[in-house]
Amino acid sequence: MNILAKNRRAAYDYELEDRYEAGLVLTGQEVKSIKTGHISLNGSFVTRKGQELFLTNASIPPYKFAGIIKNYDPTRSRKILLKKSELKYLSGKLTTEGLTLVPLCVYTKKKLVKLEFAIGRGKKQFDKRHDIQKKEAQRKIERTLKNL
Repeated sequence: MNILAKNRRAAYDYELEDRYEAGLVLTGQEVKSIKTGHISLNGSFVTRKGQELFLTNASIPPYKFAGIIKNYDPTRSRKILLKKSELKYLSGKLTTEGLTLVPLCVYTKKKLVKLEFAIGRGKKQFDKRHDIQKKEAQRKIERTLKNL
């Protein structure tokens, strides 16, 4: 598994529950661009249209060695490939108020480009402060143990 892009703010902004692995519907030049590391998940999210899921607002610039492509939109919605049973389960979960699907990372598995996403519930500001305090306390403990 070769991680190509990570959404670092996902764990900070959301409480993550179940994680899923899915394929993406991409064009050939998008695959080449992703495999060279040109993808950004900042500000991206997963949307539901009917019974299908789409990765929205993920930026994939055109492959620089490909020819000029007319009307190419780097932030277009890309279809997510899942099993029908998983789609039904996720659509049932999303009807619950406050839950959303958050993309976590894009990676290659064998020769395929995969997306890992999770069901997330947005954190409040005091939750974020609590997490920061935990991290600082853990760092302080590690520093004192290192100095002993």
